[in-house]
Amino acid sequence: MVKPLSVIDAGEARDVYLALRDALTGDGPAVLPRQTGGSADVTASVPQNVALVVETSGSTGAPKRVALSADALLASAAASAGAIGGQEPGTARWVLALPTHYIAGANVLVRSIVAETEPVVLRPGHFDPATFCAAADALDSDQRFTSLVPVQLARLLDAALGAVSAGDSRMLTTLRRFDALLIGGQALQPDLRDRALDAGLHIVRTYGSSETGGGCVYDGTPIGTVRARALDSRIELAGPVLAEGYLDASGALDAPLTESAFHTDDGVRWYRTGDLGTVDADGRVRVTGRADNVIISGGEKVSLDAVQAAVRRHPGFGEAVVVPAVSEEWGQVPAVVVAAPAALGLEELRALVQGELGNAAAPGRLLEVERVPLLPSGKPDRVTLAALVASL
Repeated sequence: MVKPLSVIDAGEARDVYLALRDALTGDGPAVLPRQTGGSADVTASVPQNVALVVETSGSTGAPKRVALSADALLASAAASAGAIGGQEPGTARWVLALPTHYIAGANVLVRSIVAETEPVVLRPGHFDPATFCAAADALDSDQRFTSLVPVQLARLLDAALGAVSAGDSRMLTTLRRFDALLIGGQALQPDLRDRALDAGLHIVRTYGSSETGGGCVYDGTPIGTVRARALDSRIELAGPVLAEGYLDASGALDAPLTESAFHTDDGVRWYRTGDLGTVDADGRVRVTGRADNVIISGGEKVSLDAVQAAVRRHPGFGEAVVVPAVSEEWGQVPAVVVAAPAALGLEELRALVQGELGNAAAPGRLLEVERVPLLPSGKPDRVTLAALVASL
């Protein structure tokens, strides 16, 4: 059986909110929030149990259409509320600071619906700390939450601490009033985490993806009934939050693509993530990098995530991005892209990384740009960066 699919402008957050509310109760069609000028058209129908379709960002490859049921979305919201609070109807309100066509933004709407409240919505576009804090001050609830990516958290901290230095603590007070600021979408660097904690902010690191109904691991611990394991160093997740799978262009479930990521083992359905990492005896998850973000340089495997982590530990490189570059001598080498001016030259950077990770990991190129391009989700646009490096 199939049901209609409603494509809604992701910039109209309240329209998406109302449509999602109907989809979660079964009274309305499935919802596909889409950024204006998004990808190719999709069919007008999807499988009956689908409530939300999320088009993945494609930050490292081709986008996919992830189909989520109402049960998965509600399980995700319940697990989150159990972890951070906000279970009593009418007590929790959210600030929506992320696009609704990404799972983190859609989840703010779902959790608001479950809480029987409406979020305070920021206008799409450039993230402005003062505007965010003004929206937060408009919350009239016992509990306050928001979901952010690390770059947004960094901008809020810079603005709030800068204001404190000038004798104005109002912005910092506003940020401290949040019961939780969920930080996800990409790795939260230790120095940024420490700055936030030292400032008295209640941050929660989240890990998950569209395929897991959004963040389902908080501060390294699976929430609700979510389970985690590592097979061949690849992280796998299981639980009621998992998506139905991927849709093809006709709106039907794409069986081959779905089976490449989801599988059943001893009666348990698992999602095989694209991340490398470990899960300890207590179930705590540690992500070490992307399985598909590895190059062969001079015959040796090099994790670009490990190189990026090493580079970012040096002052001035906190938001640097490492992408692959072709090398006639080595096959491939890491290329570092950083906002100008770079704090170190290539040879200095090579020596620092080489001492930590070995010869093969030493960056072969250093590219300075005016601004590192980001996707609407706040993640670095690695496809654009790799193409830029390749063009030089």
